[in-house]
Amino acid sequence: MDRTKFEKPPRWWSPKLSPLLVRCCRRLRERYRTKTQRMPQVEFRGLEHLRSALAQDAGILIAPNHSSHADAVIMYHTADQVGVPFYFMTSWQVLGLVPPLRSWFLRKHGCFSVDREGTDLKSFKQAVEILQSRPNPLVIFPEGEVYHLNERVTPFREGPATIALSAARRSERPLVCIPCGLRYFYVADPTAELLELMNRLEESLFWRPRPDLPLPERIYRVGEGILALKELEYLGHTKKGSIPERVKSLSDDILRPLEAKYSLDSKESPTPERVKAVRQKAIERVEQCRESGIDANEFFLDLDDVYLVTQMFSYPGEYVAEKASIERIAETLDKFEEDLLPQQTATIRGVRRAVVSLGEPIVVAEFGKGKSAAQELTKVLESRVQELLDGVPADASLGK
Repeated sequence: MDRTKFEKPPRWWSPKLSPLLVRCCRRLRERYRTKTQRMPQVEFRGLEHLRSALAQDAGILIAPNHSSHADAVIMYHTADQVGVPFYFMTSWQVLGLVPPLRSWFLRKHGCFSVDREGTDLKSFKQAVEILQSRPNPLVIFPEGEVYHLNERVTPFREGPATIALSAARRSERPLVCIPCGLRYFYVADPTAELLELMNRLEESLFWRPRPDLPLPERIYRVGEGILALKELEYLGHTKKGSIPERVKSLSDDILRPLEAKYSLDSKESPTPERVKAVRQKAIERVEQCRESGIDANEFFLDLDDVYLVTQMFSYPGEYVAEKASIERIAETLDKFEEDLLPQQTATIRGVRRAVVSLGEPIVVAEFGKGKSAAQELTKVLESRVQELLDGVPADASLGK
């Protein structure tokens, strides 16, 4: 996972969508997708569902999984297929921590910022207004993070469903959510580049590279080694058990004291929600310290701790052992590269192709107005996206 700067955003960035500029920049986006992202092939499934919703002048929320930094690029290529530019709700860091020209360019492509760790009313109202009245679909990634899990969704956050339900209550037109599955496959075998990366990862732990071992075995050796180091750092000793068991145990050992410190009762929530709750409180304390001129290092350390929990959560211990496809191996090494080496985002290795699967529209009004509506809609979206990912033929993988 790429490390982002977690603090209160200095401002809000509104969308400045320009359909003319979007049309004029299509060749530029295609060059970026094919040359920089090395993804010349994109297959579309279910575009008729999106076209039908557009023809009915419905408010449209598209909810894709978020497994790659290429996701937004592929979603804009999807927009090009239907001839209607999309809006994107994106973390404020994407717009606030880049050069002004890049921020301007993204806003002209419909991006607007959201403070994922706070209560961002401006972003919420903007999203609701888009769904109520704009002809353009809105894209929100419900996972919230790039987890590098190409075949598996992580728990969806309820924010997108809450936005859709709020818009549906106010809208005079139909409002639908369209689940979207994004899958990536290697066209050219990246094994040689992955082996070179594996050598560097082992060396970063002061280990001797082991090219004599199968790549999946080397991955698990490195993963277990990193986990043992973190157990020693936080607990003073290593634990027994499988990697998933040890990851869950260490995550709880880190989160429980922080939840007690900030008077939070979220132990039954999914790990991403627990992290978000702690992170919100820590960011609030950082801002209070800045206003009072007090050292905030204690709370920055808390932010580091929950970042580690998020990193660990992104590694399902059985992911490669369950199916050692080249995609799963590469995704795991991508995460290692971002987490262990001085690399903001993983290097792109090998030519890939994308499969975009759009599901049947989900009518938001059918979920009513009850307190559980957002939770129910979130569960349906999450399961539909997973079904779309599962529906891509397994023989599409180079690893088969």
